[in-house]
Amino acid sequence: TYFAARKSERYTTVLMQGSGSFSVEACLGSVVPKDGKIVIITNGAYGKRMVRMAEILGLKYIELGYSETEDPSAAALDQLLKKELNITHVALVHCETTTGILNPLEDIARIVKNYRKIFILDAMSSFGGIPFDMDELGVDFLISSSNKCIQGVPGFGFIIAKREELIRSAGNARSLCLDIYDQWKEMDASGKWRYTSPTHAVRAFYQALDELEEEGGISARFARYSENQKTLAEGMKKIGFNTLLPEYLQSPIITSFLYPKDFNFNHFYQAVKEKGFVLYPGKISQADTFRIGNIGDVQPSDIKRAVKAIGEVMS
Repeated sequence: TYFAARKSERYTTVLMQGSGSFSVEACLGSVVPKDGKIVIITNGAYGKRMVRMAEILGLKYIELGYSETEDPSAAALDQLLKKELNITHVALVHCETTTGILNPLEDIARIVKNYRKIFILDAMSSFGGIPFDMDELGVDFLISSSNKCIQGVPGFGFIIAKREELIRSAGNARSLCLDIYDQWKEMDASGKWRYTSPTHAVRAFYQALDELEEEGGISARFARYSENQKTLAEGMKKIGFNTLLPEYLQSPIITSFLYPKDFNFNHFYQAVKEKGFVLYPGKISQADTFRIGNIGDVQPSDIKRAVKAIGEVMS
């Protein structure tokens, strides 16, 4: 009910201590060889973070960049891969929580596989909450963390890797601690982490997987998150808040709202917090926004209470 790949014998999993970003950096630094070149598709802060990682790691890379509210173009990627024959890898953030945009995974994956490149997917905020099949899409490395849609606690991330590509990455790593091949090899052989294990986070994750199964798996969780998002967007519109993104780009994970006229976010934030609800500030440069998450152990009834509290503050 919760695996990303039905043909799971082709895949294995690497667990990595730290936040999700540790696993992203570990994957980039371990998978792209010294003579490799990666395209990083960006339309938000987390794609930009991958670019910064590539710079620090000394990777050869091309940034295929878009604005924070723009849908990445599969056609542009096609043209780039046709022109730049030395590209070996492509990386994409599935759900860019800078805004809540859901990027066109299927379209991008099709182009990547047409050119037989290695596909790295940052599914930090989508794995466990949005149904898709890695094997069907041809994703070679999927990165996520313990504390997002699986609903565990922070403490470790994981990389679901095509076994043959993971083995091929041996010797590439630019870091001792963030070497995903060595991490996998040790755990596969002995069942132990190379270095101190995040014990409590792992135990919480085990419980979270049980709860995901009890809920009915990823499809059931996706349905709940989608209802949360729809309830939120409709309720906020009645109060006078418009969403940043059009509906066709919106994920069920997190929603960005534009400031209304004469709006003081700090005052608003504190007033809503006093009513028991903590909001996210905005993260984008082109508009004044704030964000409300739809994931976690949150029901549509919780969303309705939040909207009611926000309405009381606004009135």
